[in-house]
Amino acid sequence: MAWDTAKTKRLLLDAATDEFAAYGPEGARIDRIAASAGVNKERIYPYFGGKQQLFTAVVQRELEQLAAAVPLEEADGQTVDVPEYAGRVFDYHLTHPHLLRLLQWEALHGDAAAPVAGEQRRAAYYTEKVAAVSRAHREAGGSAQAEAQLPPRELLYAIVALAGWQFVAPQLARMILGATGDEDPAARRAVIVDMVRRLTL
Repeated sequence: MAWDTAKTKRLLLDAATDEFAAYGPEGARIDRIAASAGVNKERIYPYFGGKQQLFTAVVQRELEQLAAAVPLEEADGQTVDVPEYAGRVFDYHLTHPHLLRLLQWEALHGDAAAPVAGEQRRAAYYTEKVAAVSRAHREAGGSAQAEAQLPPRELLYAIVALAGWQFVAPQLARMILGATGDEDPAARRAVIVDMVRRLTL
């Protein structure tokens, strides 16, 4: 029977995502990943290389899944309402909390001044997002003055921060916001959407 390489890679990536989110690239164990995936650990090396390369593959896949699930442009080419896009990013992190944990581990693991693996490719992706934010702003009737005061790259960064920080540091959200952040995500989402709408006026 032929070996299902694609399935094996997917099983390993799924298991590695959980392992790296929980323990980071230093604390993660190849043995646990292989056992969780139900795959011989020797399969990891020809498919991904070492543990660090597997971590890089996990982060890249998770970012690609975010991009596919929360596009700034619909399939028909229409841009998404920017404030609603912020709400969708919040929704994604609410149901996929491991992505932000992986990004935290990535930041903690390396030198903050040094490029991360695949940084050039990821930066190009964000350049496309910035351009899409600018188009969406103009198509929604946003003023040139508003865009000059808050350039699209700053707006995108604000969206990333507003939609994600609650999940990065939930203890701060709890202390500052009280129960609102934890117990009523719909209300928190509405606040974020409204804040981004105000930023784009």
